[in-house]
Amino acid sequence: MRKQQDSEGKKAKGLKNLAHSAKEFLYGMAGHDMTRFALKTRGSMEHLFILITMGDLLGIPILPPYYSLRLLPYVVPQISTWKRRMLREKDLTDALA
Repeated sequence: MRKQQDSEGKKAKGLKNLAHSAKEFLYGMAGHDMTRFALKTRGSMEHLFILITMGDLLGIPILPPYYSLRLLPYVVPQISTWKRRMLREKDLTDALA
């Protein structure tokens, strides 16, 4: 009786693994590209937001400093990477990726 329970447990575990693998495979085929696009869009929106609020750090005054200072605590962790990204030299291959 115990052997039968063990074999049923192994079958159930095998079916769970198969279902999980199928789920991951379908995600890779259908959702991965959409997820990458959404993350890229989110990054560009964050980039634009920081440019509008903190553009005066690069000499582009868009918003009055009062509003920039109110938003500063939320933007501080991203400023160094944003500056690097803004001042990086770009070429044609950057537009393709």
